Amino acid sequence: MKRLVIIIGIVLVSVTSQVKAQFVTIDPAHIATSIVNTANQIIQTSSTAANMINNFKEVQKVYNQGKEYYDQLKAVHDLVKDAKKVRDAILLVGEIGDLYVDSFQKMMNDPNFTFDELAAISNGYTMLLQESANMLMEIKDVVNVNGLSMTDAERMQLVNYVYDRLKTHRNLVAYYTRKNISVSYIRAKKTGDADRVMALYGNAEERYW
Repeated sequence: MKRLVIIIGIVLVSVTSQVKAQFVTIDPAHIATSIVNTANQIIQTSSTAANMINNFKEVQKVYNQGKEYYDQLKAVHDLVKDAKKVRDAILLVGEIGDLYVDSFQKMMNDPNFTFDELAAISNGYTMLLQESANMLMEIKDVVNVNGLSMTDAERMQLVNYVYDRLKTHRNLVAYYTRKNISVSYIRAKKTGDADRVMALYGNAEERYW
């Protein structure tokens, strides 16, 4: 049991650097929460879409710091099966962050969305990202004192349960993204500007509607 606690603890708070003996201590759930908090602050202090675009740089700064962590975590190989599942759960939260930052940045440059709509879309993303951070905290609870009475089998059952929920949640965020983009596409078709929208978001039409 102690072995699994150590494995989960290491994967949750550490990533291997180029020299495998060195570790960087980071809380992945904190990364997602930091993005959420910064995004909410940006929305509250932005009065126009142009102002929001400029302020969003702070969100990107927090995101890029977290992305370094996720990129390093992707590069960690030769993990035992249990640790790999924990890593993959963390990376799903990273993918959710990717979807939010990459897609919302494009939406802010899309004239088919009003400022109020952008604020609502951002709120939706931050709620979804916060929910994913909360799920990740459930795995972190496995290594807390309250979870010491659990068996290894019970711990991995919890990890698998959270992983499956995070995978579904990632798909939900992708769906949310597609539906928002589809609104822009429909509006653009009415004005004969669909090509510009396709160029902005990508040319794979089936991805969005």
